[in-house]
Amino acid sequence: MSIEKILSQATALAVKQLYGADFDAEKIEPQPTRKEFEGNETIVVFPFLRASHKSPEATAQEIGEFLVGNCPAVQKFNVIKGFLNITINPTYWSQVLYGIAGDANYGFKPVTESSPLVMIEYSSPNTNKPLHLGHVRNNLLGFSLSRIMEANGNKVVKTNIVNDRGIHICKSMLAWLKWGNGITPEAAGKKGDHLIGDFYVLFDRHYKEELKQLQQQGLSEEEAEKQSPLMKEAREMLKKWEDGDEQVRQLWAMMNSWVYAGFDETYKRLGVSFDKIYYESQTYLEGKQKVLEGLEKGIFYRKDDGSVWADLTDAGLDHKLLLRSDGTSVYMTQDIGTAKLRYQDFPIDKMIYVVGNEQNYHFQVLSLLLHRLGFKWGKDLIHFSYGMVELPNGKMKSREGTVVDADDLMDEMIETARKMSDDPSRLVGVPDDERADVLRKIGLGALKYFILKVDPRKNMLFNPQESIDFNGNTGPFIQYTYARIRSVLRKANPADLTPTEQPISPSDKEIALIQRIADFDACVRDAGSTYSPALVANYVYDLAKEYNQFYHDHSILREENDDLRRFRLCLSDVVSCLLKRGLWLLGIEVPERM
Repeated sequence: MSIEKILSQATALAVKQLYGADFDAEKIEPQPTRKEFEGNETIVVFPFLRASHKSPEATAQEIGEFLVGNCPAVQKFNVIKGFLNITINPTYWSQVLYGIAGDANYGFKPVTESSPLVMIEYSSPNTNKPLHLGHVRNNLLGFSLSRIMEANGNKVVKTNIVNDRGIHICKSMLAWLKWGNGITPEAAGKKGDHLIGDFYVLFDRHYKEELKQLQQQGLSEEEAEKQSPLMKEAREMLKKWEDGDEQVRQLWAMMNSWVYAGFDETYKRLGVSFDKIYYESQTYLEGKQKVLEGLEKGIFYRKDDGSVWADLTDAGLDHKLLLRSDGTSVYMTQDIGTAKLRYQDFPIDKMIYVVGNEQNYHFQVLSLLLHRLGFKWGKDLIHFSYGMVELPNGKMKSREGTVVDADDLMDEMIETARKMSDDPSRLVGVPDDERADVLRKIGLGALKYFILKVDPRKNMLFNPQESIDFNGNTGPFIQYTYARIRSVLRKANPADLTPTEQPISPSDKEIALIQRIADFDACVRDAGSTYSPALVANYVYDLAKEYNQFYHDHSILREENDDLRRFRLCLSDVVSCLLKRGLWLLGIEVPERM
């Protein structure tokens, strides 16, 4: 049991016995004592004043005296106004450590048959371009969130919706037909997603040139766009696709298969995965059907031009288009269809969509529509809204080919790790046959940590060089701390790796480290309730930093006292386990040697 729970329960008992009032121990939340005051944990006594009918100081004094006399974990206390600062018995901290050391799953709740099922959607790529830096943040957030939710005792299903239809797909297809000369990924020596992305950029280049020529002939920009032969061909191709034209469908299937192979390679390298993939081409018709059902039930209405709408003004929103006048669907229709299929496939208790904050309004609307259509989780769906990733030179644009491809980014990160490892002090003792894999773990660990340590709701500026620094709040710093601890443990006498049974009175530095260790459980809970991998990222950094301060000030292997040496080895082992467990929640691998 954590020290916080012990103090909460003991304080609730104190209030009951001193003042005859029942107080929920769950609502008593001890906090770490501020550094300028003496003590380890602080309890705010203001909520108890109604029961005590005494001043804050007198109430805190009485509760403190009760705790010293009745709670073995409490050594002494002091009162600052309405704040009860508690000092824990030093030997108690060693028992806290040994208890955590004996729990192989500390911080993780078990998943049972009765656990709620949480579905998390992330990635959502288009099949007209490769994954880029923005997708990287999306995938890393979604995958980390899936692990955090599982660690909180939920069944988790990871899903992806692939946008594999629409005018943007036809642009790439048309460009390949016009200027591709039958090129394939194998012949080009390129991943399929990169090849198709090239044709998407090529279409835009020709399209802009065409608009320029039309405007030179005296047309306005709007008129030029309407009369563009290229765009007309793309729209005709989309119509043929929707009509099931065999040739267009075959071309579409072939080019999409190239892209999927490329996506799979990138996902595997990035270390993310999915339990179920849905495709817009398979869900948009389901959405149309569901909208028409809603129309029959009077949930939606049809305008004179034949288009179908939802009136959301009673919820403070506006009217939302669901089917165009020609019967074609919009993105909202597709999302309704996908929800229908998912609800058929899985008994969803909670649905989390990992999508950028530019879609905040979309998910407000989707939540209302799904609720009105009868999906039990619709009203409570979670839009995990995150900020955009920007580069030092500005925003990315796929049409203009100014994106940072995920594959190129991973290559760059691993190469940066290789260059930094040329320092003679780096990767000492790493065998040559392990070196490439260690560099991969460092490079990708730097990328993942730099992105995940930022509050998801905030926009962020990605700086590759800063992310891979071996000092400071970075992935490599935490990985290096883990590798350092594993090195210490490898050098230890195996007999010393069994914790001592003797109570130890730790130093202040050791107590601070054990307190940080004990915070892991609450960190995982908070990360799950707030949907924030950043809490885990910053926890493991703080833990690594705290350990390095301990390592600098205390001898471990050369400590002459047997019990103290074994205690410090146990302390080191627990820190390494929690660093590895925390980084696992972020999808980051740890090298045993660095």
